[in-house]
Amino acid sequence: MQTASRLVDLSHTLEHGLVTYKGLPGPIICDYLSREDSRKHYAPGTEFQIGKIEMVANTGTYLDSPFHRYADGKDLSQLELARLADLPAVKVTSKGRQAIDSSCFPREGKLADKAILIETGWSRYWNTPQYFEGHPFLTEDGAKFLVDAGVLLVGIDSHNIDDVQDLRRPVHSILLGNEIPIVEHMTNLAKLPQTEFRFFAVPVKVDGFGSFPVRAFAKL
Repeated sequence: MQTASRLVDLSHTLEHGLVTYKGLPGPIICDYLSREDSRKHYAPGTEFQIGKIEMVANTGTYLDSPFHRYADGKDLSQLELARLADLPAVKVTSKGRQAIDSSCFPREGKLADKAILIETGWSRYWNTPQYFEGHPFLTEDGAKFLVDAGVLLVGIDSHNIDDVQDLRRPVHSILLGNEIPIVEHMTNLAKLPQTEFRFFAVPVKVDGFGSFPVRAFAKL
């Protein structure tokens, strides 16, 4: 008998004023048309709400496309769904390391054509001052290893996949330069097995945008 699949939400909730990255404004979430104001447009007892949101693209749990880093890279509208949805996936746990290098990843071709999700546990500090200080990150060596391993996508449950002290942003540069999308600010990775699950992280199809929030989730 086949076991029923289960979905695990890997995304943070967007809220009014939420600061995802220091120096970037939080979203403004409000009514464009409130239920009260809508009543004048419809029959008695009928009402609707139309919401409005103003935000930078890098808010909440979001995906970076190559265009985020490179002017000639693929933007959100050019990404293939085959690189974003129903991907075979592997979870790698950083084991308390701040700098996650190539030694943290399995060998023997186990990562090829898969989404790689790096569990650091840092999401426990989400929406607190600690989240921005001393976060775990992937090293340049680790990024090169994942490119050579042939991965399809890389995600992490930390503040940034790069060391924010390194203004070269080598991990973004290496992964996005090889058309490997990045998903940052994930959560709930502890609920996933190491292997045998599928991963989904599909942003809105926006022309000329390099990043956008996603409802990332896993199918077990």
